Amino acid sequence: MPKPMTNVAHWDGVWSRVPSMRLPSRLFVTTQDRMRLLRRHLKPGMRFVELGCAPGKMLAWVATQGVQVAGMDYSAQGIEWGRQLMRALGLEADLRCEDLFSTTFSRESFDLVHSAGLIEHFDDPLPLVKIHLDLVRPGGTVLISVPNYGGVYGAMGRRFGPSDFALHNLATTSRAGMESILRQFPGMQGHVEVSGRCFASRVLFDEKLPRGVGALLEYATNGLGLIQPFRIGWLCPHIVLEIVKPLKKGASDRGPKP
Repeated sequence: MPKPMTNVAHWDGVWSRVPSMRLPSRLFVTTQDRMRLLRRHLKPGMRFVELGCAPGKMLAWVATQGVQVAGMDYSAQGIEWGRQLMRALGLEADLRCEDLFSTTFSRESFDLVHSAGLIEHFDDPLPLVKIHLDLVRPGGTVLISVPNYGGVYGAMGRRFGPSDFALHNLATTSRAGMESILRQFPGMQGHVEVSGRCFASRVLFDEKLPRGVGALLEYATNGLGLIQPFRIGWLCPHIVLEIVKPLKKGASDRGPKP
């Protein structure tokens, strides 16, 4: 089992504040980025699971698209917020507080398996990717998103947020790194792409700059991203690994159709 670079106490601290009991705000460019990414793959009636789902905001949005949703997180506080959110919105979700490496979800039971900001917090990402592949059905899709720290955002983070960088396996946070991961799974159909509009989180700045300055830079780049008309590669804040699990010999794709 790979060593996590963060622990439960860290994530319980992250989710210690009570989240708003609403769907994710489209005023944040990162929200729009993930919606844009997921919308390409979502189909009514499909089964979707998010690994590292707390506090459940994006999972709730996916549920409004007519999708059967499930989520897993090892932060009990994060899962509790997710359950409260689903109840407040009148949505159904199978949320489980458990470790990825001992999950009770059945193998090959989901059409789409997704995580965002998860695998880069482990010293060895390959077992994490394998868990995604174990959970997705043949013919289904795995979507893994990580921060893009291979370019301008990495330069900012190394200069202003070295402690936050210490919580990341930087080998996974570049396009070359994710392509290297993909090559470890021969026979899988997949590709790696940079994704999203301009955005620099305040965690890149708060360690060395006053908190207000970090927040101002975050809001400024968020505003630029919201009005950015098209993707600009070097400004993309995310890297996405997409893998389609091959069908078994003699099998047909019985997944949900558009």
